[in-house]
Amino acid sequence: MKKLNVAMMLSIVLALGTLLGACGKSNDNKGGGKGKTFSVAMVTDIGGVDDKSFNQSSWEGLEKFGKKNGLKKGKGGYDYLQSQSDADYTTNLNTLVRQGFDLVYGIGFLMTAAVDEIAKQQKNTEFAIVDDQVKEPNVASVLFKEQEAGFLAGVAAALTTKSNHVGFIGGMKVPVIERFESGFLAGIKAVKPAVKVDVQFAGAFDKAEFGQAIASKMYSSGADVIFAAAGATGNGLFKEANDRKKKDPSKDFWAIGVDRDQADMGPDIVLTSALKRVDVAVEDLSQKAKDGKFPGGKVALYGLAEDGVGLAPINAKATNKAEIETAVNDWINKIKSGAVKVPGTLNEVDTFSAK
Repeated sequence: MKKLNVAMMLSIVLALGTLLGACGKSNDNKGGGKGKTFSVAMVTDIGGVDDKSFNQSSWEGLEKFGKKNGLKKGKGGYDYLQSQSDADYTTNLNTLVRQGFDLVYGIGFLMTAAVDEIAKQQKNTEFAIVDDQVKEPNVASVLFKEQEAGFLAGVAAALTTKSNHVGFIGGMKVPVIERFESGFLAGIKAVKPAVKVDVQFAGAFDKAEFGQAIASKMYSSGADVIFAAAGATGNGLFKEANDRKKKDPSKDFWAIGVDRDQADMGPDIVLTSALKRVDVAVEDLSQKAKDGKFPGGKVALYGLAEDGVGLAPINAKATNKAEIETAVNDWINKIKSGAVKVPGTLNEVDTFSAK
């Protein structure tokens, strides 16, 4: 009888130990507590992680966060999965959840529906959607004031053009790109309203050949500065500008990049880039999640004041570089102070006045 009681007591002790251990592990998961390293990963949209633009900037932010916190690339640290088509979004998000990542990003508004679906199913995982809003308690929505970066690009374009003819290439007609376009048009209007602006949309973010074809027509029709807010489609603009510059070095074929500083796409043709610091937002939000301050169910908005958008350095080969820099800095101060509110829709551009 005594042997039986001892055996029962041992069983109870072991069971309690297991239960307490499990509870401890559960509590440690949140924010990467003791015994578990915080891990974070992202799913790219169809543009790919090396699109020289939006996805690449996101990955650069995640890499910076990972290295800063001593994490290794891969499971248990920081990682990404690349989507080849829309059908990959839910699969990739689920794969990262199953791999145990604490925070999972969906990069780009194309992933909104997938993030919404998986977040409802996987309530114990934290998610973030970039460029749209998902109203779930375990999802943080990251938005930007793209119009402020577009405005500065418009100022630079207006002060650079010699033909008084510039172009804008959009990826798709969606709110994100409308904000870039609206800001660009407003910036030109504020500096030199007589400048003609050609606007065309490629209908895709991953078709460089479309971007090149549009750029070719714009340059041929007299535009000497073109701004592309089109993800990987914008790479076609750089190719066209580089090809033309090689054939006729005496003429200007300026291109304005987007999202990240795209000066590396052509030292003779990239005037500047409208910066959308997705890298800053991704790093910032990841750190908040790691620290247990994840803003689930809320919108994190990044503009000039938050260093979330901006303008890359002006190309030293621009003949009036100093004039452009002075003007850009003046407008930055006006926007940050609230003296100028940059329009975020095309309807607002019609009534916009910087005076």
